[in-house]
Formats: sequence, structure tokens, C-alpha cells
Amino acid sequence: MPVPEHCGELRRLIDSPVMFGEPMHLHTSWRIGGPADIFVEPLGIEDLKAVIAYARNKGLPLTIIGAGTNLLVRDGGISGIVVKIAGGFADIRVDRVTVTAGGGAKLHRLAKAAREAGLGGLEFIAGIPGSVGGAVVMNAGAYGFSVGDRVREVTCLDLEGNLRRLDGGQMEWGYRKSVLQGSDLIVVEAVFGGFPRDRDLIAADMEKILGSRKARQPLEYPSAGSVFKNPPGNYAGRLIQESGCPGMRVGDAQVSTKHANFIVNLGRATASDVLGLIAAVQERVLEKFGVSLEMEVKVLGRD
Repeated sequence: MPVPEHCGELRRLIDSPVMFGEPMHLHTSWRIGGPADIFVEPLGIEDLKAVIAYARNKGLPLTIIGAGTNLLVRDGGISGIVVKIAGGFADIRVDRVTVTAGGGAKLHRLAKAAREAGLGGLEFIAGIPGSVGGAVVMNAGAYGFSVGDRVREVTCLDLEGNLRRLDGGQMEWGYRKSVLQGSDLIVVEAVFGGFPRDRDLIAADMEKILGSRKARQPLEYPSAGSVFKNPPGNYAGRLIQESGCPGMRVGDAQVSTKHANFIVNLGRATASDVLGLIAAVQERVLEKFGVSLEMEVKVLGRD
């Protein structure tokens, strides 16, 4: 069945928006990426279940994304159905010393809700772009803290349409990883724990974090944050800096001169540009320090 016919069937099946050939550069912080064959942003859990069942029954590839802040989509786009967990899963609820947030909730909104409730422990999240689902899957972190330090419970949907709950102890947290990486589980909700704290102190710490981020990171250009994981006992940014990489370019992709572990899009960078630059940086660091840098960003799609 041609892709437009699949779109038509899905539009009759669910109430959520269904797009044909949606440009993925509109859904990634790098502002890079070819078209998705079919793009759906579910308005709720029932539509999400219906899309998953449709993909399974029709044998269509299914790709789940969040805010796209840690994602590089290749120039050929993505085959099958892309599902974006966003506004339909963005509710945030505070209950004494916990915050429950949907997988599509933006992290800055989560931090703000905790601040307004006088709930400490989540200040570091204010400096992390992206949404709850992606942050949980990759155990995002900043300033010495990680999301896994605060997650008490995660609710996921599997590809059979069943909800599954995992407590924090089942998540197998590690540096930029969790048990969910490589699994078929979709984060629809997470519960974060905190502790009572003065709102003014929370606000002051958040302002300090945001100020540091603005001073140290090239926020004036589209990027995906840190491209490489820190090697054990070292910092990827330092190795890249000392390898003479800042300012290196392939097309409109450039190693930032402000933060060496960022690759920025100067305007019209393609995924091929970014991947070529990544390979060049890895080669230089390996040659100078004997260290193989591992990518932190996820690459999806076809060439």
C-alpha cells in the first residue's frame, strides 16, 4: 500500500494529526533531517496504542522520538511511521515531595513546576533541553547530577499496547544510559522525587545553572548539545579542544569554538556534513590521545 493511503487510513482511525512527508528538520534541535514517510503526534494514550497496532499489523517500521534534542536524522529521512511523544503527554502534577510528568513534558517546565511547589532536587534539570521521555531513556544529566538520581517510577507502553511500570531500581542506570535503551518500551510518564526547599533558593540555583549554560554553550546556533560521551576519567570537550578541532568545518557543520563538544549548524548543514565532521573529530582525538570517542547523539534514518 502506498504511503499516502496509509496516511488516509490512520486519519480515519485516530483523532491525532497525521502528516505525509513531514520534514524532520522541524522536529530536531539541530534543524537537520529529511522527511518522515508518515508522522504522527498522538493526542493521548489511546491514539498512541492505535498507531502502534497499525504499524505492527501493516508491517511498517515504527520510530519513536521526543523533543529531538539528542537526535540526528539522516538526509534521506525516516521510513515508515514516526511517532512524536509531545503535547499529548505533557501533563505535570505535583504531590508533596513528588512530581509526575508525562513523557512529552519539557524538562524546563518540570523544573519550573518543582520550583513553584518548593520542591528541591530538580534544579539541575533546568539546564537540560528536551523532554522527560528522552531524558529518562538516556539518563540525561548536568552539573554532576543525573535524571536517574531522582526518578522513582517510570510508566511505559510496550509494542503490544500494554502499560508497564518500572521502579527506579529496575532502570539499571548508568552514564547516559538506562535499561530502556535498545528496548521497545515507550516512556509515557515518570515520577520524580524531591524534598522541601525554599523557593528563592531553588530559583537562585536555577538562575545560576541557566547563566552558566548561556556563558559556556553556543546557544546562538542549532545544535544537539554534547555530541560525544565523556571517556572514563576524562572530558570529551577537553580532548577535542586539545586536538585542535574547534572551528573545523564540513559544509555548514562546525565544531563550536565556544564548547568543543558541540557541533553547530551554521545555517544549511546536512546530516552528511555532521557525520563527516564527527568522523574527522574522532580521527584526530584517536591519533593524538589514543581515545575512541563514543557518540552521545542518536542517528536515525536512511542516507
